[in-house]
Amino acid sequence: MKFSSAVFSALLVFVPLAAHSEVTTEVFCFRSYEGKPINFEFRTYYDSVAKWSGAGVKYSKSKKAIGLVHRSTEQEELVYGRPYQYTTTWVEVVDGALTGEYQMVTQGGRVDAMSYTNYKSAKKYSFENDYNVDSKPETGCQW
Repeated sequence: MKFSSAVFSALLVFVPLAAHSEVTTEVFCFRSYEGKPINFEFRTYYDSVAKWSGAGVKYSKSKKAIGLVHRSTEQEELVYGRPYQYTTTWVEVVDGALTGEYQMVTQGGRVDAMSYTNYKSAKKYSFENDYNVDSKPETGCQW
């Protein structure tokens, strides 16, 4: 009887994990080197079953994340036979208002460019992916 209750308890613990395992999370750490340094964590989420994706940013000096909504993804074949280049645009939503957009350019497993445009000021900021910063979905960017 003890064995079967242990197996049942183990199933209760692991079955919910299996049910939610379709969602993948990626964490990127970005730095700005123009003027005053700006650091932020960019997270993407993708649910392969629901075909849903989302994202958020959290600046290193902020306690709250900012939600992003996927606007578009464009693909381009730069060199025949090589991985496509993808340009993905995410719109920033703060208190129900669209306040800016993030644009990320990737090819293969590399992030080639990241920029943020503030809608109010029209100012554009460029960022570099900092591959030296330790990051995990559980802990985020360890600045």
